[in-house]
Amino acid sequence: MSGWEKALRYLLLLAVLALTVGPFLWQLSTSLKSTTEDIYTSPPAFLPAHPTLDNYSGVADIVPVWDYALNSLKVAVANVLTNCVGAAMAGYALARLRFRGRKAAGLAFVMALLVPLESIIIAQFTTMRDLELNNTLIAVVLPGAVSALNVLLMRNAFAQLPYEIEEAAVIDGANVWQRFVRIGLPAVKGTLAVVAIFAFMGAWDDFLWPLIVLSDSDKFTLTVGLNYLHGTFANNPRLVAAGTIIAVAPLIVMFACLQRYFFRGVGEGAIKG
Repeated sequence: MSGWEKALRYLLLLAVLALTVGPFLWQLSTSLKSTTEDIYTSPPAFLPAHPTLDNYSGVADIVPVWDYALNSLKVAVANVLTNCVGAAMAGYALARLRFRGRKAAGLAFVMALLVPLESIIIAQFTTMRDLELNNTLIAVVLPGAVSALNVLLMRNAFAQLPYEIEEAAVIDGANVWQRFVRIGLPAVKGTLAVVAIFAFMGAWDDFLWPLIVLSDSDKFTLTVGLNYLHGTFANNPRLVAAGTIIAVAPLIVMFACLQRYFFRGVGEGAIKG
């Protein structure tokens, strides 16, 4: 690779980095600026002159942000558990077990990815209403309890395991559950981490479905709660920025803790289809 090609590649990488990370860094900077600083100066001042955490305490004083965050955490943790367990079991069955209709089941999961949420959200709402689960956190969790994408990720990861390993376990007398728990799961820890990250992010960031199914403000998730009271923040973009950082921070912490498994898991399930 010539020098100018390498320079062009790095310039493109820097441009993509600026487009993706730049808005977040600007929100972080705005959330740390005091009320005495003008955030609309030209040219804009990226670094706050007098950094302060008063905006974060201000959000907590106006909105019960920690209650909303706790609700979001409950939903996200439940979503992670159901997706990890359900997707792992379904993916193992599709990849390793032989049963009638296995190809049709796999095709059904692929087709489920093509269905937009907006086309089924009314059916989801009426189902939750018939089950008398509307206005509960359980109703927020159930529609995304097992994602079709996560099932396919686990299926691809299990499909790459050598059959000889399981054949040896069958000879030793291991049943399906023992092979699943002792052989399958330990070999796909990376993909499980990917599923956990996707499930947590999807549940934590979800806005439309919780907005529709929840009606009591004390049960709102963080995304709904902050947007529901957005009018309160309309005249103070510093508080809006602080609320945004509060909402994003758990995702950053989770990814930082699981990034090693995440990149290993992408390789586990992305080669063989």
